[in-house]
Amino acid sequence: MTNFPISEFENQCTPFYFYDITLLRRTLDEIKRYSNHPGYHVHYAVKANVNPVILGEILNAGLGVDCVSGGEVEAAMKAGFSADKIVFAGVGKSDWEIEMGLTHDIACFNVESLPELEVIQEIAAKMQKVARVALRVNPNIDAHTHHYITTGLAENKFGINIEKLDDIIEAAMKMSNVELQGLHFHIGSQITINDPFKLLSEKINELQAKYGKKGITFKSINVGGGLGIDYDNPNENDIPDFYSYFNTFKKYLKLNEGQELHFELGRSIVGQCGSLITRVLYVKEGTEKKFAIVDAGFTELIRPALYQAHHNIENLTSNDEIEKYDVVGPICESSDCFGEDEMLPKVKRGDIIAIRSAGAYGEIMASQYNCRKLPKSVYKM
Repeated sequence: MTNFPISEFENQCTPFYFYDITLLRRTLDEIKRYSNHPGYHVHYAVKANVNPVILGEILNAGLGVDCVSGGEVEAAMKAGFSADKIVFAGVGKSDWEIEMGLTHDIACFNVESLPELEVIQEIAAKMQKVARVALRVNPNIDAHTHHYITTGLAENKFGINIEKLDDIIEAAMKMSNVELQGLHFHIGSQITINDPFKLLSEKINELQAKYGKKGITFKSINVGGGLGIDYDNPNENDIPDFYSYFNTFKKYLKLNEGQELHFELGRSIVGQCGSLITRVLYVKEGTEKKFAIVDAGFTELIRPALYQAHHNIENLTSNDEIEKYDVVGPICESSDCFGEDEMLPKVKRGDIIAIRSAGAYGEIMASQYNCRKLPKSVYKM
């Protein structure tokens, strides 16, 4: 459970991101504990949060990184991650990004189409390099998440449809400057039940058996990430159920002898350690509603506006009777709303509000829309 240093907050300029590094370390310890299995390798999905203090803690924990842009690869290497722990995914890798990955000899490119594979072969040949690749496969599994973050269905832009996989494997094995190492999967984000991971394991078992009969084996399998967090109860569930997550794969996924299994966790690592701290500017009385207008907006946390996501909202400086508010920001857009009909201790101007579970996809997605300044970060070590 996060303990907020309220006395310190009083003197801080809001809004800002608050990170409980003690909770992050506990989370990383749980991951290491339950992923301690032969051949298991956990990578941190950098897109969740690239704050250098956060990256430093993840580096110290011994995790690798999963990147989806050249900029993320650069940030990972600047933070101290070695190239042999970097995997690079993304449907639209530019030539310069591929060249950079080859120059630094990163661990693997997760390839999402035949045209991308052909470009990697072409660039690698020109550079006289060999690109290690995994093919990202769409297993057509519905992860039952928001349609913006479902990625494993046949109609998604990500990955290779299973029906086309035979031809692309054959093409990859004929390429002189490509080394096919494995298969990569990612079925979506904010998955809070284990059934989709069980289905994924069974689909991978089918594919491995199919290609094994043809004499084709893979050095590694990458099951992506997707494990969700409890946005509604961050105090009660501050660390996700990593035991059940990793145990699902141990129980249902049949690895070949010596085969590596890679994970790409993001939100579940950093989501709960971060909060967006904001201050009440005004309390506006409507005809039927009360609005708590705060100084943070979707420029600091876009998830509620983009995904209709809900974050737990707490008034840290009031113990008065509970009242109902719409908590809204100052951005000149109607979608700048953090929560409707929020039950909070009576709110007044100057109260400090915590919007919880903002460690993932908060700071990293911040913008300067309306010419707003990017907020700073505060840490509890």
